[in-house]
Amino acid sequence: MPRILHLGIGNFHRAHQAWYTQLSNAHDNDAWKITAVSLRRPDVRDTLAPQDFDYTLVIKGTADTEYLRINLHDEILVGPENPQAVVDHIADPDTTIVSLTVTEKGYYVDTRSGKFQAKDPVIAKEISEGKPSTAIGYLAFGLKARKLAHGKPITIMSCDNLSANGETLHGAVDAFQKAAGLDLSDYLQNSIAFPSAMVDRITPATTDELRAEVLDATGWADHSPVSTETFSEWTIEDNFAAERPSWDQVGVQIVADVAPYELRKLRLLNGPHSLLAYAGLFHGHRYVHEAIADPKLRGLAAGLMTEAAVTLPDEIQSSTPNYSNELIERFANPALKHELIQIAMDGSQKLPVRLLSTVKDRMQAGKKSPNALEGVAYWLIFVLSRSASGEAINDPQADTFLNIAKSSGTIREKLEAVLKVAEPDLASISELPALLDRAEAIMTG
Repeated sequence: MPRILHLGIGNFHRAHQAWYTQLSNAHDNDAWKITAVSLRRPDVRDTLAPQDFDYTLVIKGTADTEYLRINLHDEILVGPENPQAVVDHIADPDTTIVSLTVTEKGYYVDTRSGKFQAKDPVIAKEISEGKPSTAIGYLAFGLKARKLAHGKPITIMSCDNLSANGETLHGAVDAFQKAAGLDLSDYLQNSIAFPSAMVDRITPATTDELRAEVLDATGWADHSPVSTETFSEWTIEDNFAAERPSWDQVGVQIVADVAPYELRKLRLLNGPHSLLAYAGLFHGHRYVHEAIADPKLRGLAAGLMTEAAVTLPDEIQSSTPNYSNELIERFANPALKHELIQIAMDGSQKLPVRLLSTVKDRMQAGKKSPNALEGVAYWLIFVLSRSASGEAINDPQADTFLNIAKSSGTIREKLEAVLKVAEPDLASISELPALLDRAEAIMTG
C-alpha cells in the first residue's frame, strides 16, 4: 500500500493535503494512507486515536456548509515518545512521499540569508547526540536509514509558506547531514526529489462551538473537527522521485515552475493577512471578517494588494485583479471565524517575506509602499505593546522582544530594535524614518 508520512499534524494539513488525497483515492488503483507525526505533543494523537483517526472536515461557504468525514490517516506518531519509529517510517519502502507543514521556523533557515542554522542549540544537540527532534533531523536520519536499508527513491515535499520551499528544504537537509557526517550527498542528489509547492486554504483553529455544530449537524461527537473555506489551491512542481496520488485529477496543478504562484500568494494573500491581523487586533477586532469589514483596514489591505501586484512576474500580472477581488471576498466570509491572533504568530519570520520584500522591490523601482509599511508599523506596535504588558507572543524571538520592551530606551529606540530583529540591515529600508514616525504616532495615540 503506498504511503505518505506527514510531519506536523495540524489543522491545515487535515483541511488541505488530506482532503485532496482522500478525493484522489477515487482515481487510484491502490488507496493511499497517511501516517502523521506530531513533532512535540501527543494532544492530536490522544484526541483522534479513540476515533480511529477519523475527523469531520467542515467546509463553510457563505451560503451553505458541507460536513465531510476524512478517514485516511492510519496512525499518528509522537516524535518525542519514540523518535526511532519516525526514522523507521521514513526508511520503510512503502513510504514514497514525506510531506511537511511545520511553519517557517521549523526549517531552521535564516529568512534573510537563506542559510541553515547549524549552530542553533536544538540542531547542535541533535547532531551531537545522534537523536532527531526536529523535522530536518528526522529527515536526515531517516534518509540515512533508508539509504542503508534499500536506497529506494522518495519525494520530500514542503507544504509550508516558504519561498522556494523545495529548494530551501533540500538545502536544510543537506546542510544537516553534512554537519552530522551522514554521507548522504549522492543519495540526496540522485534519488530524492524536493518539489516546491504553493498551498492555500484558510483554516481556523478548532473551537468548542465547532464541535457542538458538528454534533448537531451529524450526530457524531467528533472531538477534533476542522473547519475551512470552499476555496482551495495547491500547485506543485512536477518533480517526483516515485509514484504519487492522482492529485491532478482533483484540482491540484502540477506545473514546471511554482515560483510565480508562490510569490502571488505570499504578497497578495499572506501580506494583507498579516496587516489585517496586527492592525485588526490594535483596533479591537477578533476575526478576519471583522477586520476586513472595517473601512479603514479594508482600504489598507486593498492598497497593499495593489502595491504588491506590480512586483510580481509579468506572466502572472493579468491574474492579479481577479485574484485580489476574490481574496477580499474570502476574507469577508463570516462563517470561518478565523482569529487574527492565529495569523499574528511568528511575525519575525513572516514579515521579511510577506511585507518587507514588497517594500524592497518597490524601493528598487523608485516607488514608495505606504500600505506595506503600515502593516510593518502595526507589527512593531503589536510586539512592543504586548511584550511591555507581559502578554505572551507566539514567536521564536519572544524573549528578545521582552528584553527590548524592558530596556531603558525611548519608544522610538525600542521600535527600531524590534524591527532590527526582522531586518538587521535597516539601511535597506529607505523609508525607515517615516515608518518609525508612523509606528510611534499610532502607539502614543
